[in-house]
Amino acid sequence: MKKNKDLRATHHSSDKEVEAFLEQINKAPAVTSSDTGRLIFALDATASRERTWDHACHLQSQMFLETQSLGGLSIQLCHYGGLNNFTATPWLNNTATLLNHMNAVHCLGGHTQISKLLQHSLKETRQQQVQALVFIGDCVEEPVDFLCQLAGQLGLLKTPIFIFHEGRDITASRAFKQMAKLSNGAYCRFDNSSAQQLKTLLGAVAVYAAGGNQALLQYANKHGDAVLQLTHQLKT
Repeated sequence: MKKNKDLRATHHSSDKEVEAFLEQINKAPAVTSSDTGRLIFALDATASRERTWDHACHLQSQMFLETQSLGGLSIQLCHYGGLNNFTATPWLNNTATLLNHMNAVHCLGGHTQISKLLQHSLKETRQQQVQALVFIGDCVEEPVDFLCQLAGQLGLLKTPIFIFHEGRDITASRAFKQMAKLSNGAYCRFDNSSAQQLKTLLGAVAVYAAGGNQALLQYANKHGDAVLQLTHQLKT
């Protein structure tokens, strides 16, 4: 009996996190460009994330599928791992090419390089607007103040960061929440039991990047009761 209560409590907590995440997306800067949306999809490829890398490869396809009717989406894959190894692909506009790049990546031990990612994102959005930065990671091993400074700069340039935090590291959670807030983005924690949740939220961010807040609301309507219950406070 106690186990069932614990499961219900966990599910309720997860729903609340998703609802808060979707509300934060709705508060992000309006997407007004008529061009194809641009989204940077960044992942921590250090050794601690090796067991979930294949899962991330599968989920990224959802981002393309959900934006086809909105004029499409260009995605740049960024990842770091090993010793001072940070990589960014060209801008890609189909899921097969992106998946090929992801399948070629091998997770390697090393420290996080989130500052490099943020600096790279600043450079990209200054050249041509990037509507969103998605980051999936599990820890932070860099000065948080500097990361927050960079996140704030992205916020000023209207490039919100949407952070998906794998695991329960408290230091990372605090840092990620600050970064998301300063960039006018959003934060959400996930684990192995919330694969569908992550898939849905990745789709939501992609739809936001391609079509803005109105498209996001239509996405919520299309995905049935489970998503509608979490987005009842969304406003266009």
